Amino acid sequence: MIEISQSTYLAGQWRTGEGARPLTPRNPATAAQDFEIAASSVGQVDEAVAAARAAFGSSAWRAFGPAQRSRVLYELADALEKNAENLAMLVVDEVGTPVSLARGMQLPGPIEVFRWYAEAALRGPNGHYEQPLPRYDHPVPSQSLLLREPVGVVGAMTAYNYPINLIAWKLGGALASGCTTVLLPSPRASVTTIRVFELISALGLPPGVVNLVIGEAEIGAALASHPGLDLLTFTGSDATGEKVMAQAAAHITRTVLELGGKAANIILPGAALDTGVPQAVGRFCRNAGQGCGAWTRMLVPRPMMAEFLAATTRFLREDVVVGDPRDEKTMVGPLISAEHRDFVERQVADAVARGARIAAGGGRPAGERGYYLNPVLLADLAPDDPICDTELFAPVAVVLAYDSAADAIAIANHSRYGLNANITGETEQALELARQLRVGTVTINNGSGMRPDAPWGGYGRSGIGRELGEDGFSEFFETKHIQWAI
Repeated sequence: MIEISQSTYLAGQWRTGEGARPLTPRNPATAAQDFEIAASSVGQVDEAVAAARAAFGSSAWRAFGPAQRSRVLYELADALEKNAENLAMLVVDEVGTPVSLARGMQLPGPIEVFRWYAEAALRGPNGHYEQPLPRYDHPVPSQSLLLREPVGVVGAMTAYNYPINLIAWKLGGALASGCTTVLLPSPRASVTTIRVFELISALGLPPGVVNLVIGEAEIGAALASHPGLDLLTFTGSDATGEKVMAQAAAHITRTVLELGGKAANIILPGAALDTGVPQAVGRFCRNAGQGCGAWTRMLVPRPMMAEFLAATTRFLREDVVVGDPRDEKTMVGPLISAEHRDFVERQVADAVARGARIAAGGGRPAGERGYYLNPVLLADLAPDDPICDTELFAPVAVVLAYDSAADAIAIANHSRYGLNANITGETEQALELARQLRVGTVTINNGSGMRPDAPWGGYGRSGIGRELGEDGFSEFFETKHIQWAI
C-alpha cells in the first residue's frame, strides 16, 4: 500500500492533508487497498478559497493575458500527452476502466479539450472579450460596449468515472477565461487527480490560480457552501446534485450541474442490427456502464423485438469479455465499489420481482475478486417501471417495445432526465425524430467522438447549464454593459 500525505495543493505548495480520516479506496478489480490518502480539512478548504481569491485579484494573474493563458493550456495538453500511458494505467487501477478504453477515451479526450480551450482563450467567448453594439437612438443617441469578464473564483467538483476528462472540462474553461479554481475530485479518483496536479504545478502559474482539496462529503459541503465562490461547477449524480445546489443556494452562487442520464436508443424499423446491436451493447457496457450518457433504454419496434433480443443475447455471450481491466481483450471491467454493485443488484432483483425478465446476461463472473457484474438486459417492463427512470451507473439496460414513431418519441421523452439519446437507422428519418427529443445531445448511428466545440448538458434532472463548446465557455464569464451618450 502506498501512503500519500502531500495530497492538498494550496497557493502553489503541496501540503499534508489535515483531515481527521484518510481516504482508503480499494482497487475495484482486485478489492485490494492500494493507497491511503491524507484527506484535506475544512480549514484547508477555507485556505484554498482564500488563495484562489487572492490570486484572482493579483497583478501576477492579471498579467496572464489571453496569449499566456493559451500557452499554459497547450503546455498542459502536451504534458498529458507525454504522460498518457502512465495516467491511463492509473485510471485502469483506480477506476477499473479497461485498458483499451483508458487509452482511447480517458486521455485523448482531455488533451483535445485543453487544446480547444487554448484556442478559445485567444479569441474569447463567442469570439469577443469586448464587443461594441450598434448605435442606439432612444431616448438620445448612445453607444454601448459589452465586456465579458471572468466570473471569479470557481469551485469545481468532479466525478470518478472519467476523472481527467472532467478536470479538463472544468479547469480548461476556468484557465482560458482567467478564473481561479479550487478543485475537489471524487474520493474514488483522488490519486489520478493528484498526478494531474503534479503536472499542473510545473506550469509556472501564479500561486493560488489552481488549488486542490481532497475528501468526502464533509469537504464537498464545505466547498459547495463556501461564500467565497463565484461559480460552482459539479459533475455527479442528480441526488448529490440536489444537495450541492442547495448548499450553493445559501449564497446564491451560480451553478453548472452536469448530472445523470437515462439515454434512449431508438432502433428504427429496418435498422441494420448487425451494426446496431454491437453499438448498443458497447454504449451501455462502456466503462462498466459508469457513464451519464450510457444508452440504458433500448426502444425497439415490436415486430423486431425477437430478432433484437436474439442478436443481443448472442453478442453478449460470444463477444463481450468481462474481467481484468488490464487485459487488452476486456470490454467490461468492474464497478467502482462493492457498495455500488450491491445497489445495482438490488435494483435488478426488485425489477424482476415486479415482473421483469432477464433477457440476456446477468450474475457475476466466476473467479473474480473485484466488483464485477455481468451485463444485464431486462425485458417485459412497462416504460414507467422505476428501473426505466433510475440511473444505475452499471452495465444494465432495459428493452422496451414501441408501435409507431410517435410512440417511440413519447417513451423516450417519458423520463426525468434529458441528457442524450441515440437513433439507429436511416439518417433522414432519424433527423426528423431527433428534433422531437427533449435531450441536450442526439447522436445518429452512434455519431462520432465527443466534440470539444459542442456543448454537453441536458434537460430536467440532467442538470443546469452546459460544459464544452461556446455555451460551456460562456459559463465562466460575467457580461458587463457600458453605455454612453453621443
